[in-house]
Amino acid sequence: MYLIWLRVAMVLYGLAACAALPAVLYGVDRWRRFAVPTAFVAFIFHLVSVVETLTTAHRWVPVGVRETESIMGLLVAGVFLAIWRLYGTFSFSIFALPATFFLVFAPALGVDGYAFPSQGVKRGWLIVHIAALIAAFVALGFSVIASGLYLLQEKYLKFKLKPGGTKWWLPVDWLPPLDTLERIAHTMLMIGFPCMTAGLMIGSLLAQESVGPAYFLDPKVVASFVMWGVFVLLLFLRRSAGLRGRRAAYLSGAVFLAMVLVWAANVISRVHGFGAK
Repeated sequence: MYLIWLRVAMVLYGLAACAALPAVLYGVDRWRRFAVPTAFVAFIFHLVSVVETLTTAHRWVPVGVRETESIMGLLVAGVFLAIWRLYGTFSFSIFALPATFFLVFAPALGVDGYAFPSQGVKRGWLIVHIAALIAAFVALGFSVIASGLYLLQEKYLKFKLKPGGTKWWLPVDWLPPLDTLERIAHTMLMIGFPCMTAGLMIGSLLAQESVGPAYFLDPKVVASFVMWGVFVLLLFLRRSAGLRGRRAAYLSGAVFLAMVLVWAANVISRVHGFGAK
């Protein structure tokens, strides 16, 4: 029964994580009212699963990677709920709830993991996985280009406003206004983030069957999750701190650097890659 409770908790954590994103990034209060009780119910199911697992085995110490991940996820969810209850802040949900979902995901699949019904189904999900990540990279690339053009346009305008600053080493009259470049950069981030999240979730499901625990030792996977975390941080800062302009462009560059690291890690990875067979 412990596996059933854990799977219910995983689904609820996923729903709460999806609701937390618009609640925090866009200030949609109705999603916050859905996410908090959903996360609390998931925590209760998760707690029951962990207690049942340990008591059935007649021990109070986790054994193996999956039990450790499950308990770590329980602690992350518990700390988030405690912070929300004591301080009344919901902002940590965009970090805590997705992290809890990913930590619980592999243990909820069971000891033997998940097996696809056929190679055709697995190949279909692999195509979706690769397409989602490529879409995320393309969207992020356009966001970085828009941010770079923003910096160029801003520098040109400042130079032009200086006394005698009428000449410029590069013609930039073809560039859109600063506000347009800012909106393009932000829109591309909002398109790329759900694509990257979906790609990572599908990739975790695919890899646990063929690669196993070694998947989480893959440098490309580690870099991908780091990039996802920077993605969340960028969106959170843009929403909560009103991060715009030059600082947002610099932070977008940090996300782009993480993307470059992901592709570099894909080249050196010996665990799996887009071209792996």
